[in-house]
Amino acid sequence: MTLRDLGLLFALMALWGFNFSVIKLGVNEIDPFLLTALRFSFAVFPLIFFIKKPDVPWRYLMAYGVSFGVGVWGMTTLSIGAGLSSGMASLLLDMSAVSGVFVGWYFLNEKITRNKLLGTVLALLGLVLIIYSEGGAVTAKGLALVLAASVFWSVNGLIVKRANTTSIFAFNIWGMLFAPLSLLLLAVFFHGSEILTNLPSQFTEWALFSVLFQAYPTTLLGYWFWNKMIMKYSISSVAPMTLLVPVFGILGGAVFYDEVVGVNQVVATVLILAGLFIGQMTLPRFLKAVIVKD
Repeated sequence: MTLRDLGLLFALMALWGFNFSVIKLGVNEIDPFLLTALRFSFAVFPLIFFIKKPDVPWRYLMAYGVSFGVGVWGMTTLSIGAGLSSGMASLLLDMSAVSGVFVGWYFLNEKITRNKLLGTVLALLGLVLIIYSEGGAVTAKGLALVLAASVFWSVNGLIVKRANTTSIFAFNIWGMLFAPLSLLLLAVFFHGSEILTNLPSQFTEWALFSVLFQAYPTTLLGYWFWNKMIMKYSISSVAPMTLLVPVFGILGGAVFYDEVVGVNQVVATVLILAGLFIGQMTLPRFLKAVIVKD
């Protein structure tokens, strides 16, 4: 890997990590479901009019859009709105690597290797330590929501695998088409139609910044460059870089929101990251699909 590409990947991991702080910025202004719906609306339109639909059945696009939009980012944004710190959200979303092992085993008959079993055990030990840690960084509701999001991330990999498409970027754009409406319906279901009528008065410049940051550099530019690196280099050399995302996520929470990470949470973070690293030492086909998350 060239030094230039390594530096750009490092910058991308920082971008994805700090994005969790930007999500929290938006959640402080408007409803999490609305925030996420706006994110995907800006990411899809008008770009979708210039990108050809991938040659896959509509059911895969619909499933991916709902899973990615509502399951992953709707739940993650909601978890931050429920009191989970942005740093812990970035870390716990990476638990998708653990659920991905079992999803791959159950649905694709993939073997659970020793290193993946060891990595899973370490990550789960870290999760248990976080659950029993004291402090304001974790709430029960926020924890449940982000863990659900991590499972949906593994489901996304399964959907991409079943779709069997080589047009990953187009698949992502056309799949995201089904995210905004689903998120809007959920917002209205939980809060009533007044949540839409009140949006103009709540949509501050910080909310706009959060939406645009999530839609363009994080979603469109970020995933485009990530897939480009996946195509250029081996997955085994690129995938470990994702371990930097929660590092920057935790750093962003500490810098921008004074989020305090206790000793137990530091130990838990080390256990989870070590588990994820060990689990990625040899990557089966399914995790390659999970890593190419869009």
